[in-house]
Amino acid sequence: MSEWKWFVYIIECMDGSYYIGMTWDIDNRWEGHLDQLGSAFTKRHVPKRLVYVEEHEDLDTARQREIQVKKWSRSKKEKLISGEWERPY
Repeated sequence: MSEWKWFVYIIECMDGSYYIGMTWDIDNRWEGHLDQLGSAFTKRHVPKRLVYVEEHEDLDTARQREIQVKKWSRSKKEKLISGEWERPY
């Protein structure tokens, strides 16, 4: 079993858009987004706040979850952020 933890996260941007990503170091990744060292998306849309984080035991599970959440509607993402939408596991 790996000692690494993986995180899927959602950032709310200044223009109201959401960025979904994954990382093994959430604090460092958030700082990277703030310093414009994150993604091209957050360079254009300017991160406002980290609104959601969930932990995963391995990279594959985190990657699958990131892909899943990216496909969701804005409404469904907002329900996940607010806690109205429960994780299926």
